[in-house]
Amino acid sequence: MRCGWSTTSRTTWPRSSITRSRGNDAGCASTARGRTPALPPGHEGLPSGLREVGRPVLIPGSMGTSSYVLTGVADNDAFYSTCHGAGRPKSRHQMARSVSGKTLQQELEARGIAVRGTSRRGLAAESPDAYKDATEVVKASEGAGLCRTIARLTPLGVVKG
Repeated sequence: MRCGWSTTSRTTWPRSSITRSRGNDAGCASTARGRTPALPPGHEGLPSGLREVGRPVLIPGSMGTSSYVLTGVADNDAFYSTCHGAGRPKSRHQMARSVSGKTLQQELEARGIAVRGTSRRGLAAESPDAYKDATEVVKASEGAGLCRTIARLTPLGVVKG
C-alpha cells in the first residue's frame, strides 16, 4: 500500500519516528529508525515560520570535524527523510584504550579547537576517529537526493563532562 506523505504527528525525534498520513491514506503510518525528517520548503506539514525554508536538520560532526545544517528537498523518495548523523563504528571502550586523551587534546588545540573536559579518558572515548566522516555522509545523502546543505559549521570548542 502506498501512503501519501503529510505529517500530522511524530514521536521520539530525531532518530526514530512514527508519522501518520492524512487524506486518502488516513490509515497509513510510517515508522523509521536511523533517519531524520527533512521536510522541504513549501511542504504543508511545516509550521508557517519554516514553510519558506524547509525544516532544518542538524547533523553533528565529532569534536574535531564539521557539523551541518540541512533541509529537505521536494523530490525526496525516502519519505522526506535524511541521515541523522555520521555513525560510530568504534566503541567508547575501544577508543579509550587506543587513544591518548592528552595527545588528542593537544592535537585539537593545535587546530584552534578549545578543549575542556573532566577526564582525559572521557575525551579519548569521544575521539573524532571513533566516528565516520560527517562530511562524507552528508555528501552521500545529498548525492542520493535526500537533502540540501544550508551551512557547514566548524568546531571552535569542545566540552566533555
